[in-house]
Amino acid sequence: MIGLGPFSIHLVAIAIGAIVSLGVASALARRLAQHPSASAGWALLDAFFWGLLAARFGYIVRNWEDYATTPKAVLAVGDGGFTWWVGLFAAAIALWLKTRSAPALRKPAFGGMLAGIAIWLAAMGAVDSMYRYAPPLPDSSLMTMANEPISLKAYTGRPVVLNLWASWCPPCRREMPVFEMAQKTYPDIAFVAVNQGESQQQVKAFIEHNGLTLDHVLLDPFSTITRTMSARGLPTTLFFDPEGRMVDSHVGELTSATLRDKLSRHDFINRKED
Repeated sequence: MIGLGPFSIHLVAIAIGAIVSLGVASALARRLAQHPSASAGWALLDAFFWGLLAARFGYIVRNWEDYATTPKAVLAVGDGGFTWWVGLFAAAIALWLKTRSAPALRKPAFGGMLAGIAIWLAAMGAVDSMYRYAPPLPDSSLMTMANEPISLKAYTGRPVVLNLWASWCPPCRREMPVFEMAQKTYPDIAFVAVNQGESQQQVKAFIEHNGLTLDHVLLDPFSTITRTMSARGLPTTLFFDPEGRMVDSHVGELTSATLRDKLSRHDFINRKED
């Protein structure tokens, strides 16, 4: 799976872009005798903070229908829900206001910002191209809750959302209702919950205790899918197109807003029909 250690490649790209921004801004500011180079860096950090805040707020407003039903999800920033164009616009305004008392810093500060954006965009383009070489839908033989063998290839022909989970994992438990609702809302998509490392009795007890209705629960007692897909932790959710090609992935808890956003982005659903 695409990532670096425990971190999403998207977070890594943002971090690299931020570091480049600070480096370029500081280098340009050193040419200004009347201002220390650190001033441009601090201005950028402040703008970065307000940009992230605005990007999150914009995402929440855009997906308010989902967040209104689960208000606590607003705080789940780990779901990756940010509207980046809103954040960039807000960061630019914040940077302009931050440097209004020192106009000479604007050139190095905005120069650093543009350099960081360029690096981030290049990294995102590289990530998109990397998915072309990502592992396909695994041809693994698992077991159904009725103890019958089944291959994941049986789901080829329609979009597949493969969720790797375990009952001992708190974020796995919290996101289960999201997938339960999604399978009702989007019946043309196969939402496959593949339990990792637990017995049929443990999985059955968990489902019954929580009153869940999940259409596709499979057992992977030896966690072969985790190893095959190089998953870095639980829960992990993998998105495959009808041809079995992986087009996206997510490590950690998914909110309903982020799930719908990913489904829409890859044309699994039409947002206008929701």
